[in-house]
Amino acid sequence: MQSHDVAAMRRQYLAAGLDESELAGEPMDQFDRWFADAAKSGLDEPNAMVVTTVGRDGQPSARTVLLKGYDRRGFVFYTNYGSRKGVELDADPRAALLFPWHELGRQVIVTGLAERVGRDETAAYFRSRPHGSQLGAWASEQSRPVASRAELEQRYADLAARYPEGEGVPVPPFWGGYRITPLTVEFWQGRENRLHDRLGYHRAVGDESWSVQRLQP
Repeated sequence: MQSHDVAAMRRQYLAAGLDESELAGEPMDQFDRWFADAAKSGLDEPNAMVVTTVGRDGQPSARTVLLKGYDRRGFVFYTNYGSRKGVELDADPRAALLFPWHELGRQVIVTGLAERVGRDETAAYFRSRPHGSQLGAWASEQSRPVASRAELEQRYADLAARYPEGEGVPVPPFWGGYRITPLTVEFWQGRENRLHDRLGYHRAVGDESWSVQRLQP
């Protein structure tokens, strides 16, 4: 029941390559260069990333979220702590991130360890969100079943009546940020004939120094 010939779908990558001599000394500096390219290129939501977590049963799960900050410490996103990803990260901090910049023939793959960001940092970001998004954080018990769309919208309507536009919305105690501190960061550049460039930064837990390896495609 396949409606398209997916085996025949392919794209030839003709972009310039990625050489070790071009890499920044730190992976977050290299990420900043590539993120700037992605943002300038006009990509739709260049900060969209796939976050993969692992459940207690060893089953992985993945979803797309938006990157909301990055620096030498790592990558930050926000969520409901009671969501599937929140519960899984609190039980097992190992996580992976994927930035799929297909239009540029690039992707960045990160593995690392998650920890909650401080409440002050969470509050500062929460207050920068649009009013509707603040209400949405309260309205949704993320990842839990709901009887109907109408029930969800009624919760939102009740909150909108309680906290009208212009009135401060408190930060939910069950909502906040996670920072993924990277242990590996791979920069993937598509090349002709599937001989892609893959350059990866690696370090051990607690180590501040990075090594770089070229991986076969």
